[in-house]
Amino acid sequence: MLADYAEYEQAIGLDWYSLDPNLSFLLDRYLPDDEDRKFAEEHVAEYGELAGRILGARAEITDAHGPVLNRYDRWGYDVGEVQHHPTWTANKADLVRTGFVGLEAHAGRSVPAVVTAARSYLLSQCETAAYCALGMTGGAADIVERHAPSEIRDLYLDRLQSLDPETAWEGGMFLTERQGGSDVGANTTRAVPDGNEWLLFGDKHFCSNVDADVFIVLARPEGAPEGTRGLATFIVPSRQEDGAPNGFRIKRLKPKLGTVGVPTGEVTLDGARAWLAGGRSQTSDQSAARDGRGINRMMEMVNSSRFGVALMGLGIHRRSFLEAAIYAAQRTQWGQRIDRYPLVRETLVDLLVDLEAGMAITFECAGAMRGAADQDEARLVRRILIPLAKMRTTRVALWAASNALEIFGGNGYMHDWPIARQLRDAQCHTIWEGTENILAIDVRRSIRGERAHLALGNRIDRALEAASPHAVLAGALDVVARTRREAWKAIDVLAAAPEDEALLKSRRLAELLADTAEAALLLEEAAWSLERDTDARKAAVATRFVRRKLADELLRGLLVEDRTVLDHFEPLVRYGVIDPDTLVA
Repeated sequence: MLADYAEYEQAIGLDWYSLDPNLSFLLDRYLPDDEDRKFAEEHVAEYGELAGRILGARAEITDAHGPVLNRYDRWGYDVGEVQHHPTWTANKADLVRTGFVGLEAHAGRSVPAVVTAARSYLLSQCETAAYCALGMTGGAADIVERHAPSEIRDLYLDRLQSLDPETAWEGGMFLTERQGGSDVGANTTRAVPDGNEWLLFGDKHFCSNVDADVFIVLARPEGAPEGTRGLATFIVPSRQEDGAPNGFRIKRLKPKLGTVGVPTGEVTLDGARAWLAGGRSQTSDQSAARDGRGINRMMEMVNSSRFGVALMGLGIHRRSFLEAAIYAAQRTQWGQRIDRYPLVRETLVDLLVDLEAGMAITFECAGAMRGAADQDEARLVRRILIPLAKMRTTRVALWAASNALEIFGGNGYMHDWPIARQLRDAQCHTIWEGTENILAIDVRRSIRGERAHLALGNRIDRALEAASPHAVLAGALDVVARTRREAWKAIDVLAAAPEDEALLKSRRLAELLADTAEAALLLEEAAWSLERDTDARKAAVATRFVRRKLADELLRGLLVEDRTVLDHFEPLVRYGVIDPDTLVA
C-alpha cells in the first residue's frame, strides 16, 4: 500500500510513476514478454521522475508567462516571431533529449504502443500543452515517413526525430478555417502547382504550435471538386532554405482560456511552397493531389491526435485526483482530516474509479492486438474505441478537475493552487480534434460503414468470459452482459430509424458503448488481478463503476447497502490489497 498522502505537500516534486500502481498494472497486463516489460520500465519510469520532479514545476511558471507574438523587429520589418518563457523551451528540450518523438528510431527496436501511451499520460499530468506540441511533431513525422516525397523525406524525418534540442524540428497541423470549423469540406485554401512543387494560398484559423518548423496542411488543388474529397494533404515548411519566411505569416495568437504554453494562432499562407503528401517522387507522380484520399492521409494524423487527446484527459484526471488526495489528507476541519468524512471519501474513490475506467478503454486502444482475434479485429476495435475514449476521458477529466477543485474549496479557485489550471486546460480537450457531437457521429460512421461494433462486441464478450469464473464479480458481470445484449439490439433498431432520430440519439448511444466497454474491461482486469495476486481491489473498482454507470437501481441506489467507499477507502485510494471474501458480489 502507498504511503499516507498526508506525507506529501503537493504532487510536484514527487515520482508520479511510483505513485501510480495502476499504470504498472496495465504495463504488466499488456506486456507479457519480459524484454518488452523491462524496456517499458526503463522508459516509462524515467518519465515519472521527469514529469513529477522537473517538468511540473516549470509548467506552472509557463502558464503564468505564456507566449507573445513579436510582430516587428527594430527596423520595422514584419518578423512575426513567437517569444516563449525559458521554462517552456527547457521542458521541450528535456522531452527532445529523452526521445519523446521517434523513440523507436533511437532505441533500435520496436516500441510497444502502450509504452508511448504511458509516457504521454505521465507528461499530460504536468502539461498537456507540451504534449500538444510534441505530439503533433510525432504525427507530422509519421506523415513525412509514410507519405513525403523521397526528395525531402530523410532530411525532414531526421530533424523531426532528432535528440538534439538545438537542431530538432517541431511539427504542426493546419486543418480548420474560419468559415469551416468541423466542416473541413468548406475549406478554401488553394494549392497551385509550381513545377514539381505547390504554392498554397489561404487562411487557417486554429493553428496550434504555430511557430513549429513544418506543418501538415489541408488545401484544395486547383481544379479539384468541392467537399472533402477535393482536398489534398501537403507538407509545408515554415521557412525557406535561406531562412526567409515561406509565404507564411502569423496574424495573431489566440487569447486562450487554457493550454497557455503552446501558441495557437491564425495564419495566412501567401504562396507557401509545399510538397504533396502521397507520392514518393514529386517528379513522377502528382496523382495523389486529386485521388480523393487527401483527407484520409490527414485523418491518419487526426486519429493519432485524438488518441493523444484522450491521454491528455487521463493525465488531467490523474493529476486532479492526486492533488485532491494530498490536500484532503492535509486539510483539517472540525478537528479531523477531511478525507475522514464519508462524502469526501466518496468523491476521492469515484475520481479514482472513473480514472481506472478511462485508462482501461484508452490503453486498450494502444494494446488492442493483445485481446483481439486477429489484426483486422484489432484495427476495427481501435477504429471505434479511439473516438469513444477521446469523448469519454476528456469529458470526465473536466468533471474530475471540477470535483477536485471543490475538495480544495476556495483555495482551488486560486491560481496559486494547482487545480485551477487543470480545470482550464480540461475544457480545451473536449473540443480539440472533435467535439462530443462530432465524435458521436464518427462512432456512428464506424458502425454503419465498417461494422466496427461487431468487433467491439466480440472483444467485450471475451472480457466477460474471462470474468465469469469469479463469484465476486458475478453481480456486476450480469449487469454488463445484459447491457451488452440490449445495446447491440439498440444499434440494429437505430439502423432502421429515421435519419434525424438516429442522429439525435447517436451521442447517447456512444456514451452507452463507452460505459459498456469500460465496465467489461475493468471486469477483465479484475479477473486477472484475482488470478495473479488473489487481490480484489480491482474487483471493487469494477463493481463500483458498474453500479454507478449501468445498474438500474431503485431510488438511485439509496436503499442498496454498499459500504465499499467506507470500508475499503484506504486500499482503494492507496492501492492496497483487498480480500475477495470482504466484497459482496
